[in-house]
Amino acid sequence: MAGEHYPQRPVTLAEVSIPEMERRAADHYALMAERRSVRDISSRPVPRSVIEHLIATAASAPSGANKQPWTFCAISDPELKRRIREAAEAEERESYAHRMNEEWLADLRPIGTDWRKPFLESAPWLIVVMRKAWDLRPDGSRGQTYYSQESVGIATGFLLTAIHQCGLVALTHTPSPMTFLQKLLERPENERAYMLIPVGYPDEGAQVPDIQRYPLERVAAFYESSATTEDNDA
Repeated sequence: MAGEHYPQRPVTLAEVSIPEMERRAADHYALMAERRSVRDISSRPVPRSVIEHLIATAASAPSGANKQPWTFCAISDPELKRRIREAAEAEERESYAHRMNEEWLADLRPIGTDWRKPFLESAPWLIVVMRKAWDLRPDGSRGQTYYSQESVGIATGFLLTAIHQCGLVALTHTPSPMTFLQKLLERPENERAYMLIPVGYPDEGAQVPDIQRYPLERVAAFYESSATTEDNDA
């Protein structure tokens, strides 16, 4: 009912010392700095229980008005993966041949990608992240979602972090358009495919481009008082 509030509970986060906080932040950065998009993915099985925990982690992300505007479709069925690959490659062939401009194609050449997407069949799991453009109530009526693009983007970031944390690899794949996924997965009309993520172990001998991340000074801007700066220098 409008005007009512959720029940409240205490914050359960345990406070840690500044040295421990710094150690955790540095350790997490060191772990995530090694994350890369991997296209050579082994068919080695990954237990469903692991995928369930990964999705549950993604679904713990914040969302506008707690609408949780996402569905995570986890696919291991070989025939469905084959159909997804065929549909994705059809869109990719069209994109590489006609939709992408020369600058876009030039930017992709150092990475070495093309329309072929074998990882969509080799990976033991595909996770299709669906964004709910609106709520579909039990009675069939529409309800609003808020900041669904931003909310699903945050949840996808949680998912990618969790995948890397548990020792698996992934790839953020976005064939455009992705309407074929809604049809193949028979998802309701309010869901839109947001991202297609193959998940698994790296294939034996898998390699990735030796790309470099921008240094901190290029991606961050700090606005501190002089007192804060002096405290940090002390």
